[in-house]
Amino acid sequence: MSAESNSSLTNTTGADAIDEAIASGIDFDGTPIPLAKLDLYNKVMALEAGRQRSGVSNTMRSRIVRIGAKHIPQDDLNQMLSAANFAPLKEKEIAFYYGGK
Repeated sequence: MSAESNSSLTNTTGADAIDEAIASGIDFDGTPIPLAKLDLYNKVMALEAGRQRSGVSNTMRSRIVRIGAKHIPQDDLNQMLSAANFAPLKEKEIAFYYGGK
């Protein structure tokens, strides 16, 4: 394996790392991703690609909540959402993302 392709396999940080690994069909540990998993993933992503979107702001907020909840305490994330003029956390989001913490 060349140094260039090997370095791309070891890049496990950033938003694109997973997409790059999936596109290459190689997991971060260098093993091939099974074709059945890739096929199912690609089928589901094709369905998602054809779905009508509700708007950029809604998608931005969803991503902020989904990812932010992994890194930011509930009260802080709620304040950040409000400061950016997004809707505050909903009860179901709080229960889902913060309920077990």
